[in-house]
Amino acid sequence: MLTALSIRNIVLIDRLDVAFAEGLSVLTGETGAGKSILLDALGMALGARSEGRMLRAGVDRGSVTATFQVPEGHPLVDLLRNQDLPADSTIMLRRVLSDDGRTRAYVNDEAISIGLLRQLGDSLIEIQGQFDERGLLDRGTHRALLDIHGKHAKKKSDLATAFKKWREAEECRRQAESDAAQSREDEDYLRHSLSELEKIDPTPGEEQQLADNRTMLQNAEAVLAGLDAAYAELAGDAGAESRLQSAVGQLSRTAEKAAGRLDSVTAVLDRTIAEIQDAMQSLREVANDLNLDRGDLESIEERLFALRDAARKHGIRVDDLPLLQERLAERLSMLDDQTGTIATLKKEETQARDRYVAGAKALSAARQKAAKKLDATVNTELPPLKLDKAKFSTLIEPLDEGSWTADGADRVSFQISTNPGAAMGPLSQIASGGELSRFLLAVKVALAETGPTPTLVFDEVDSGVGGATADAVGERLLRLSQNLQVLVVTHSPQVAARGDTHLRVEKLETGNVAVTRVDQLEMEDRREEVARMLSGREITDEARAAATRLLEGERV
Repeated sequence: MLTALSIRNIVLIDRLDVAFAEGLSVLTGETGAGKSILLDALGMALGARSEGRMLRAGVDRGSVTATFQVPEGHPLVDLLRNQDLPADSTIMLRRVLSDDGRTRAYVNDEAISIGLLRQLGDSLIEIQGQFDERGLLDRGTHRALLDIHGKHAKKKSDLATAFKKWREAEECRRQAESDAAQSREDEDYLRHSLSELEKIDPTPGEEQQLADNRTMLQNAEAVLAGLDAAYAELAGDAGAESRLQSAVGQLSRTAEKAAGRLDSVTAVLDRTIAEIQDAMQSLREVANDLNLDRGDLESIEERLFALRDAARKHGIRVDDLPLLQERLAERLSMLDDQTGTIATLKKEETQARDRYVAGAKALSAARQKAAKKLDATVNTELPPLKLDKAKFSTLIEPLDEGSWTADGADRVSFQISTNPGAAMGPLSQIASGGELSRFLLAVKVALAETGPTPTLVFDEVDSGVGGATADAVGERLLRLSQNLQVLVVTHSPQVAARGDTHLRVEKLETGNVAVTRVDQLEMEDRREEVARMLSGREITDEARAAATRLLEGERV
C-alpha cells in the first residue's frame, strides 16, 4: 500500500509530505486547489511522462517520492534483489525532474531506468482513468484478470506445462531435421573420412607407443653395443659368472673344515650366479628382438606419420582419432536411419500439440463461462452508477496458431457500449472523465480481489452525478476498500463522508506566491468540509446538520 507521498517544487507545491492509511482515503478541496497536481505528481513518481513545465517557478529541480509498504514475499522484492537492488518490505520510488525536462529515477535511493520505474509503479498502484493504456485500459491485462476472476490457476499451470513440452518436442524434431539435412550435404565427405579412418583403425595411446619404438629403433646400434658390452662383462673366462663359479669352487673345498659356517655364503653365491644367468638370457633375447625389429623401423614410421597426417587434417590430436571415427559412424548411422527417427519425433510433436490444444480448448471454455458471470455482475453494477444505458461484454477471440502461448489460444478484451444499439468497443473509447471512472469502478467492484495492484486511485469518479448515484459510488468505493487501499479525489459529499481518512487540499496565497497544502481532517473539520461541499462557500446550519447525518451513516 501507499504510505507516503513527498513532493518538492512541483507546480504550486514547494514542500509537501502526505501520509496515507489503509482503507478508503478521500481527497477534497475547491476547484483549482491542487488535487490534480497531487495525482500528476504521483503519476510522475510511478514513471508517467513528465515535462519541465511541471517545475515550480523559479527553481531548477523538483522531485516526487512515493513510499510503499509490501507484504513479506511480494514478487517485487525478488525482482529488485535479482537485479542487485536493495529491497525489503519498504519500496521507495523517486523521480527527479530538472528544468531541461530530463528526469532521473530511483528505487530505494539506487538509480534505475524509467522503464523499470514504470514496471514497479504499475505493480504497486493503479490510477483509474489516468494515463492512457494503463490499468484496466490496458487490454493486455484483461486475459489475466479474467483468469484470476474465474480461478483458472490449475488449468493455466497445466496448459503452460503442455505448451513447454510441445515446444521442446518441436525443437527436437527441427534439430533432427537440421542435423539430417546437414548430414546429407556432408555425406560424401563423411563417408570418405570414415573410410580413411577405418583403414588406419587408430587405437588410444598408439601414437606414444609408436614414438617410443621409433626412438629405440633409431638408436638400435648404440643400444646393441651397450647390450654386447654388458653381456661381455657377465660372460667368458673373465666374466662375472666365471669368477663367481670359481669363488664357489674355492669355498666348496674348505666348507667341510668350516663346520657349516660357509653354507649361507655359498647359497647366496649360487643364487647370484642363477640371477646373472637370467640376466644374460634376457640380454640375448633383447638383442635378438632388436635385430629382428630393425627391419620394422620403416613401417613404424609410416604408421606414425599416417596417424599424425590424419589428425592434422581434422584439426585434432592423434589420441582423438578413435573418438572422431566413432562420431562419424554415428552421423552416418543417423543419416541411414533418419526417416524412422524423424518420423518418431514428428509423432511425439503431434501428440504434444494435441495435448496443448485440448488444454487450450478447456481453458477457453472456462473463460467463456467466467466471462458470462463477469458480464452479468458488471452490468448489474452499471444502473446505480447512472450508466443504465451502457453495456459491458467480455470479448474472447481465437488467436492464430502462430500467436498461441503458454497462456492459451485466446485474446480477451473488455468491451463496452454506452448507448443502446451502439457497437461494442474497447474501454478506452469512452470519453475521459467521470463516466469512464464510474465504468472502471463497476468493473473493479465486479472483479473484487482480482486486481494484482494493492492500491487503487480514482479521480473524480463522481463527476456529474449527485444524490443516489453519488451515494452508490461511495458505497462501492467503500466496498472495494475492504480488500484494497483506495484513494479517491471527489467533489461529492456522499463519497467524502464514506472515507476512513479525509484529506483536504487547499491553495494558500501569500503575497504573489500560491502554494498547495494538504491537511488530514479530524471529525469536526470533516463536518465543516462536508457541509461546504453540500452548500458552497456559505455554510449553513442545515448543511452542517446534513453533513453530520452523512458522517454518521445516514444517507441524505
